Amino acid sequence: MGTCELCGRQQVETTVHHLLPKEMGGTFGATANLCIPCHKQIHALYTNEEIAARLSTLPELRADEKLASFIKWIRKQPPTKLMKIKKSKERRRK
Repeated sequence: MGTCELCGRQQVETTVHHLLPKEMGGTFGATANLCIPCHKQIHALYTNEEIAARLSTLPELRADEKLASFIKWIRKQPPTKLMKIKKSKERRRK
């Protein structure tokens, strides 16, 4: 159990997120410990290409419009809550 570096929730199960996707050369680069819902939401909303191009730091992720509304909502959720994450309409078409 730890603290999500994106939403700030505490006592959550975290996973390692490569800020620069591994397939884009980020295998040994910077990582962040994210709660499972935040990690899944990033990959549901964006392709690895988008993440590499403009969302490869925590401030960039927090400032993104789509992700910011999710973070605002998830911060209010209890750490034990697991939710179903769906790909965005744009990502489903790709």
